[in-house]
Amino acid sequence: MFSLELTQTPSRAEIGQKSRILVVEDEDLIREMIVMALEEQDYEVITATDGQKAVGLLQSIYTEPAESPIDLVVLDLMLPQVNGLDICRLLRRQGNPVPILILSAKGSETDRVLGLEVGADDYLTKPFSMREFVARCRALLRRQRLSAIAQPAVLQFKEIALYPQECRVMLRGEEISLAPKEFRLLELFMSYPRRVWSRELLLDHIWGPDFVGDSKTVDVHIRWVREKLERDPSHPEYIVTIRGFGYRFG
Repeated sequence: MFSLELTQTPSRAEIGQKSRILVVEDEDLIREMIVMALEEQDYEVITATDGQKAVGLLQSIYTEPAESPIDLVVLDLMLPQVNGLDICRLLRRQGNPVPILILSAKGSETDRVLGLEVGADDYLTKPFSMREFVARCRALLRRQRLSAIAQPAVLQFKEIALYPQECRVMLRGEEISLAPKEFRLLELFMSYPRRVWSRELLLDHIWGPDFVGDSKTVDVHIRWVREKLERDPSHPEYIVTIRGFGYRFG
């Protein structure tokens, strides 16, 4: 399979330069329209016409010190060579937190949920208006910028140490593996210890306001995180259920 070695570099927006967007789209007309719309907003745009080329570009960007980082990936799902879901999985498995906006002609609830579950930050169904597309790109870039400004180097609570910029968690001195949604849940909890979160708030913060699946997905992910963190998941000390309200960390 493919591999991307991630090195931590500040986003261009953080150092006052144009945001750099990678557009991976095999349909010429759509790609050209997207590039034109983004460049009109003064973004720097690079493109790839298939999944293999996208992987090659990302490899060079994250392994060459002279290369500027990517601030947003706009990713079509139905790509030649390597499909968009595999690219999304690859980036998240390597701990790359770059925002990902999926574009797809597949608009069913199952398709949207799958795209978000593998690590995408937003999902836009074709056909779409360029005005909405640009607005979603702007929102993802703004969220990334605010997150980078607010992120501490490490979040510590009892035996857990979470490193937001490295997408890494240490438990009792040993690194543990968390899926992207699990990591984001834990990061949110540790950023606001003792705060009670309802399922609806967690869905909005982690899955996004456009999520259309069952709210029970929160319970499932909480259970998975507990199984990795707690000595006794049935009697948790970290993520506690507050009946009638939601969940609290600590």
